[in-house]
Amino acid sequence: MKKKKYQNVAATHFREHSSIYLFVIVLFFMGVIFGAIVVNSLSFTQKEDLFYYLSQFFGQVSAEEVATSNDLFKQSLLHNAKYIGLIWLLGISIIGLPVILVMLFIKGMVVGFTVGFLVNQMAWDGFLLSFVSILPQNLVIIPVFIIAATLAVAFSLKMIKKQFMKRMGDPMLPLFGRYAASFAIALVFIAAAAGVEAFISPPLMKSVIQSIQ
Repeated sequence: MKKKKYQNVAATHFREHSSIYLFVIVLFFMGVIFGAIVVNSLSFTQKEDLFYYLSQFFGQVSAEEVATSNDLFKQSLLHNAKYIGLIWLLGISIIGLPVILVMLFIKGMVVGFTVGFLVNQMAWDGFLLSFVSILPQNLVIIPVFIIAATLAVAFSLKMIKKQFMKRMGDPMLPLFGRYAASFAIALVFIAAAAGVEAFISPPLMKSVIQSIQ
């Protein structure tokens, strides 16, 4: 019974905010495409320099000279928690609405650039490396960021309507409570993604790097 209730709440949420979700998803993938295009605009020297540093990193991964899994977990959790926290904060400040969209676009651009650069420089091996090093944690992180950005945009728009259009609607305090609770749940998923990035991705990367060397 409780499970069905949560499913109904989720379905209602996605239906009510479908236009925002569509816009946010399109914006993110535009960022991915833009990041991949930027790779092709780099000069030969820039690509060589980047690939040199990347090769150094791969060598460290292969020799197990990178940070420990616990350190990687803390770094990933802190980085993504700050990102989510900033989105949450921008959502409750009306002027933060465009910044949320810019942050999401940049996130997509970083993913697109990383995958695009690996594939550009290493072809199939680069695709395989991006598959094991970027995809696992981003299967969790990207949906969380998209949902978080949508919630922040929706909450910000409600605040704008409340402040400037003087529309009567749901009281803001319960909405704020649900908004804060949603981001608390997002942090749980971010922690899970950090665990994947710290404990699963490095061994996968090591095995792929050793197989292509």
